[in-house]
Amino acid sequence: MRTTAWLLTAAMLVAACSDDGDNKTTPDGSVTWQDGASPTSDAAGADGAGSSSCKGDVCTLTGTLTESLTLTADKKWLLRGGVFIGDDVNQTVLTIEAGTTVYGETSTNGMLVIRRGSKIVAEGTKDKPIVFTSSKSPGSRARGDWGGIIINGRATVNSCADTTKTCEAYGEGGTGYYGGDKDDDDSGSLRYVRIEFAGRLISPDNELNGLALQGVGSKTRLEYIQVHMGKDDGIEFFGGAANFKYVMITGSADDNLDWTDGWRGKGQFLVAVQYEDAGDNGIEADNNAENNSAQPRSKPTLSNLTLVGQAQSSFSDLGMLLREGTAANISNVIVTNWNESCLDIDHDETFTNAYAGGSLTGELTLASSIFNCATPFTEESGDAFTVESFFKTLNTGNQIADPKLTSATDVTKLDLRPASGSPALQGASVPSDSFFDKVSFIGGVDPNNDWTKGWTTSAPN
Repeated sequence: MRTTAWLLTAAMLVAACSDDGDNKTTPDGSVTWQDGASPTSDAAGADGAGSSSCKGDVCTLTGTLTESLTLTADKKWLLRGGVFIGDDVNQTVLTIEAGTTVYGETSTNGMLVIRRGSKIVAEGTKDKPIVFTSSKSPGSRARGDWGGIIINGRATVNSCADTTKTCEAYGEGGTGYYGGDKDDDDSGSLRYVRIEFAGRLISPDNELNGLALQGVGSKTRLEYIQVHMGKDDGIEFFGGAANFKYVMITGSADDNLDWTDGWRGKGQFLVAVQYEDAGDNGIEADNNAENNSAQPRSKPTLSNLTLVGQAQSSFSDLGMLLREGTAANISNVIVTNWNESCLDIDHDETFTNAYAGGSLTGELTLASSIFNCATPFTEESGDAFTVESFFKTLNTGNQIADPKLTSATDVTKLDLRPASGSPALQGASVPSDSFFDKVSFIGGVDPNNDWTKGWTTSAPN
């Protein structure tokens, strides 16, 4: 989780591109130049001027780019330091071709920030995914090698004390302003995109995630995304109304799916798999830490999730942690192998969202789901009702059973489809909203069509 970090942004810059001939490079971004010079040594001056500058097949991006550009698959692209797209006012479009690889430079904490009003159009294919990865060589890569991707939008957030004005916030790690009053904002598209070895701890409670969606609007397209081996959370929503389909999160060192500050999007088909050596919760869900009743309240609608912990590990804590006043309508979830419990609900406001005045409110629901943990529920004295009763009696269609996933424990050979005889093969109750595909199975993967195959990775380093 994060707390707001009030830092200064980089100055507005102008992009320029040149190609100065051949050079020898290593695939990790440690480049040996023919002339011994950095490809951007003449571009990033004291005024913060940035550029897109190429030598041979390696191009380096720096600073703030305010002219639209395309990253082509025939080049290797290096993020040197914080690379900001747009000036927070006018539109700049960053287009990335299918099959392109973008490296985040470890030594400079490379990261990519899409500012409000601008767009990223990164549309890969199953055969040619777009890969954002570490600048280190394969085999020496690790969580936190670079800063990750941050998208800032103009959708509403609830993190301001003054509710009479449009709320804006400032992102962790100096990632810029986000928020506004446009819930249908469009920040572009990510499709068939892998984000590997990202996430940085800037300071305590000031972290970069694999993918941070900050005030992002509902017209942004987020499909077929893997966040792999991140240092902090896999994906975190900071308010907004962004939607997603087909998301895979593997090996995160903190939470897998995290939301706060009023996220009200939709999501279907998500799988999250914890590794033995690090991690925290499958889902960590908040409304607002300082004001649990802040508006607009976090209330996503989620269907068809599979959350896999490692029961033998000391790092896989809670499958789902719902707290700090969040609401949510969640259905068709498999939660298995978490060693603290499958579900914990915290804080009075969160309980009130589920059941108040002797009746169900419909604000916080969990239906048609399967739990399989040694301890299914975390119970605390003083709660308005037990977490067990929330699962078993206040909601419908839930069961405690082995989901019989084909291969959920070997992270190098993941197959999260329900096997023959699995209770997850039927019984789904999919939301009636047209966003959601009508399916009969529970969990994130169709037993007859594994969408995770062919474009994702399990490489540990």
